[in-house]
Amino acid sequence: KVEKKTNVSKESILNLAERLKGGNLKDEKTIRGVIEELSKLTGKEVTKAQSDKIVEAVIGDKIPSNLESMID
Repeated sequence: KVEKKTNVSKESILNLAERLKGGNLKDEKTIRGVIEELSKLTGKEVTKAQSDKIVEAVIGDKIPSNLESMID
């Protein structure tokens, strides 16, 4: 179901989930890597400003319930 909506393979999603599970989500480099990978997987460009905003929110535990509001 997710593959049809996102055009991202189940394998790619599971690989990313494994990476997140083993990663440090308080580490800026890790978060930026995840953002970059998601951007490539989905074909959606993430600007430096958007990336900075996401990193700041994740590190500061300030993730809104509507994640789309962070990239608008």
